[in-house]
Amino acid sequence: MLDVTDSRLDATLQAVADPTRRAILSRLAQGEARVTDLARPFALSLNGVSKHIRVLERGGLVRRRRSGREHFLSLDPAPLDLAAGWIAEQKQLWAARLQRLDDILESEGADK
Repeated sequence: MLDVTDSRLDATLQAVADPTRRAILSRLAQGEARVTDLARPFALSLNGVSKHIRVLERGGLVRRRRSGREHFLSLDPAPLDLAAGWIAEQKQLWAARLQRLDDILESEGADK
């Protein structure tokens, strides 16, 4: 079971909580991109997009490669697997709890 205090999970969930950052990840799922190319479709300054990228880097979702003055980013999906595992655990836990509650309510209804 994943430790819910795991700071990696917190950073990943924080990173994907914003639609701009999710859009950046969607673009990076297609392949490596320069920071300036990533910024182009957004009505944000390059500095604003860079702040979003830093959040994605803290979440471990983005890797940066430098070539001269250019910065290239690529997606690292491993943290998403960690988050998906935690979500699956929660879904299984709550499904079992709700099934037990449903069983109790059905047995009480049958007793009447």
